[in-house]
Amino acid sequence: MNIRAIFHYIGHILRIEALLFLPSIGIAVFRRETSSAYAFLIAFVVTLVAGQCLLFAKPHDRSIHAKESFVIVTLGWIALSIFGCLPFIISGYIPSFVDALFETISGFTTTGSTILTDVEALPYSLLFWRSFTHWIGGMGVLVFMLAIVPQSKGSGDSLHIMRAESPGPQVGKLVPKLRFTARILYAIYLVLTVTEVIMLCAGGMSLFDSLIHSFGSAGTGGFSNMNLSVGHYNNPYFDIVIGVFMMLFGVNFTIYYRILCGNFKDVWKDEELRLYLGIMLGSSLLISLNIMPLFDNNFATAFRHGFFQVSTIMTTTGYSSTDFNLWPEFSRMMLLGLMIVGASAGSTGGGMKVVRVLMLGKSIRGTLQRLLHPNSVKVMRMNGQRVEDGVMHSVYSFLVCYIGVAAVSMLIVSLDNFDTTTTVSAVISCLNNVGPGLNAVGPMENFSSLSALSKLVLSLDMLLGRLEIFPIIMLFSPGLWKRI
Repeated sequence: MNIRAIFHYIGHILRIEALLFLPSIGIAVFRRETSSAYAFLIAFVVTLVAGQCLLFAKPHDRSIHAKESFVIVTLGWIALSIFGCLPFIISGYIPSFVDALFETISGFTTTGSTILTDVEALPYSLLFWRSFTHWIGGMGVLVFMLAIVPQSKGSGDSLHIMRAESPGPQVGKLVPKLRFTARILYAIYLVLTVTEVIMLCAGGMSLFDSLIHSFGSAGTGGFSNMNLSVGHYNNPYFDIVIGVFMMLFGVNFTIYYRILCGNFKDVWKDEELRLYLGIMLGSSLLISLNIMPLFDNNFATAFRHGFFQVSTIMTTTGYSSTDFNLWPEFSRMMLLGLMIVGASAGSTGGGMKVVRVLMLGKSIRGTLQRLLHPNSVKVMRMNGQRVEDGVMHSVYSFLVCYIGVAAVSMLIVSLDNFDTTTTVSAVISCLNNVGPGLNAVGPMENFSSLSALSKLVLSLDMLLGRLEIFPIIMLFSPGLWKRI
């Protein structure tokens, strides 16, 4: 185990985080938010010094392998969250460490669950940092680091990190050099974000509010600076723009690269994209028909809210245009199912990912065909390419771990003695990085009433969901630490 290399990478992560405090410091100074300005300044110094101290441990060999990458990604995200919650604690707006950590992990993992009962009471600088963590965590801070900080001579070492942090069963490179791949991904990410900001401003939303909601849409996070979320505006134009952009950010970013390269035929043939759009549009239609009576049988209004909620839940963003907790049970259960399915692999969304659902469906179909035709030989293919046995094995392993983590988490959270729907939806929401759940943790409620133990468990669930379980489980593997 290359301990020095691990410290070196985490040192870079903390230095980058310190620099990311600067926009919030600027806002605090501009708006004369004295307590917040001091809080961010102290957090900046502490984080920068901590990162610089770790960089003093210069490794003799900067190359890393798979085991180091898992440790770097897991410890890096934990360090990012611990130092990232300092402004909330120091400013006094979230004095509890557990609550501040929950809020910060929810931000970086793009979950959007909150313990705040009055979001609008926060100063602008903290509101900005709270939503900026979505944008940072959406594409991944380590991917950002790989784009700007050269780590090793070869691309193989960095690919280990990218695979450990990026969502999906398979992670590859768009171009031969990984650093350029990271830059392409962030360029697409930035262009889409800026486009949404411009469109929201064009509709009359203030620049600050446009930035906040674009950060949440881009990172599929869902933190709003309004207590009623997007529903505060009650504006069809905002609902449509944010709903469409959430859907776009839930698409695999390699699709956009193919579009830029002119490979339109490959884009339409992509099986995951077609299933993703099919589920989203089909669910929107079914829910819209189910909730029409709530909107005076006006299909246009029902579809507007139905599509928005399907888009925000399936992409695991977590905004709300209305209180879907009051919708009929059919619609609520559909939304709960969409929380689990999630967005596309290679997007900023969470959940199990559409590609895994597709692979599991193909696997079930293959099993049925073998039962009917024992002598037949069927090869599973995705987009015309054979799916290796190792990939399917990782999908099965992920599913087993996912069910196990969810079951244990639900048992622990049930100690708070909330109703079953609250307990189950809270865990599913956090594990899939969605944000709001149902009943006591619904879109117009928050997680403040949960115990400290439940908040810590759900915080761990958010990290497990964002890093797709295995990097964190690796930390508890005795075989890994025996080699240190």
